[in-house]
Amino acid sequence: MTSKRRPYTTYPKEFKLEALRLMEESDRPASAIAMELGIRRNQLYKWKDQMEKKGNVEPSKRGRPKKESQSEDATLRAENKRLREENEILKKAAVFFAKELD
Repeated sequence: MTSKRRPYTTYPKEFKLEALRLMEESDRPASAIAMELGIRRNQLYKWKDQMEKKGNVEPSKRGRPKKESQSEDATLRAENKRLREENEILKKAAVFFAKELD
């Protein structure tokens, strides 16, 4: 029996900051605080690490960041494909009409 993975939960910045404050100021273990808040213990440490490295706990975007030129490349590739298909259709139509003229 396989269980479905729960969707990712995003927490507001205020919630994250309050959780970090509880972890810093409380003498309770992080696992107890996490259980009380309904999150995983390692999530607290992840937020703490983000706060130390970046200075904020904003949610990171999922997946690989897209380069600015990537979207332009994709657009140009799609247009190129469409134009090639149109060109093939026109070639076939020209052959068809040329046969009718004879």
